[in-house]
Amino acid sequence: MGMTKGKKVNRVHKSEQLARSAFELFAEKGFANVNLEQIAARAGVTKGSLYWHYDNKQELIHAACQYYYSQWHEQAQVEIASVSDPLERLQRVLAFSVNTCLMDSRNRLFTTGVFTLLQTDKDVREGWKKFYGSVREVYIGLVSKMPFAQKLGKAAVRRNVDLMLEAMEGLKFRAGFEPQIAKPKERQSIVDGLFRILCHE
Repeated sequence: MGMTKGKKVNRVHKSEQLARSAFELFAEKGFANVNLEQIAARAGVTKGSLYWHYDNKQELIHAACQYYYSQWHEQAQVEIASVSDPLERLQRVLAFSVNTCLMDSRNRLFTTGVFTLLQTDKDVREGWKKFYGSVREVYIGLVSKMPFAQKLGKAAVRRNVDLMLEAMEGLKFRAGFEPQIAKPKERQSIVDGLFRILCHE
């Protein structure tokens, strides 16, 4: 009984390790430039062992996406865990999003690669849709606690959150051909600009 449980835990751990390794490599090199041998080597397992967990590269792409999505939520919660002030909570998550989604070139490469896959892979599209919706709800919850939210009303809060997220995605694409906008010195002005979208009447 104990042995079976231990094997199951180890199998889950290996699956997570492979998903993390796949994410890291996709974020460094892009989806097209990574193969199963590289992922297995990064995770410290054989290619044969990899097949115990994932049947093909497509499954590992989906697992890497889920890894990225869960990491975003976990880290966002860490950012606000010790903070009760609504303004500081919103600013922290906004700054965290800019740092991880825009300033981090690896995450930016990964997510812009996901956007390409959305066009042809239904599972990736559904996964991103679910993730995007959950991030939207995080921001709606944070903005709704702000003093100006009552004046804006629920519909306007949702509209502003959507506009802010759309601006964030647009910045990712723009950074692909104008990398200077993702330099550290631009971070605060980007955060301030996105915050103004959230507050817009």
